Amino acid sequence: MRNPFGSSASRPYHHGNLRQALVDAADQLVAERGLGGLTFAEAAKRVGVTGAAPYRHFSDRQALVDELARQGFSRFTNDLAAAAASTPQPIDAFAAMGRAYLDFARQAPGLYQAMFSARPAAALGDNAHSAFSAGVAAMLAGARLTPRQEEALGLKIWALAHGIASLEAAGFIASPDLATTALLDGAAAIIKDVITTGT
Repeated sequence: MRNPFGSSASRPYHHGNLRQALVDAADQLVAERGLGGLTFAEAAKRVGVTGAAPYRHFSDRQALVDELARQGFSRFTNDLAAAAASTPQPIDAFAAMGRAYLDFARQAPGLYQAMFSARPAAALGDNAHSAFSAGVAAMLAGARLTPRQEEALGLKIWALAHGIASLEAAGFIASPDLATTALLDGAAAIIKDVITTGT
């Protein structure tokens, strides 16, 4: 089968959009091998350019990971927003956001790993966190929670979603339906506890 990225790492640099091609190659490498398997040399090889060519666009490997994370969070936030807008019922919208979260982690594992790697800037996730918090606020409009309580609740549910997505990716949850059910049931339990106790 022909390699869509080209077959020779020594081919001269003549690439229409090398920057994005490198990001796409990095996405595939992380999905296949984890972050530890991503190197400049391998990304360049997959794109079909010399090992020096990536330095035209990225200062180092971490800069490539950061761009992968940035694009991932942009797409992730858009997916959450689209899910939230898919129904006028706040509870249904929040459930749709939970499904969108797990679907993103399943369908874009390279982006997802880069997004939650050790060093991406914390600000990259602010919009995604805000989307979760907005979903919580809409669903609990009559619960009279403070903004801080709503923010904390959004963070708790995000942590739950991330944990379930990570367990599923590692093979500890074999059924996607079970993962989705665990997320939605767990979120409901957290929300109920907050409403009951106020904490």
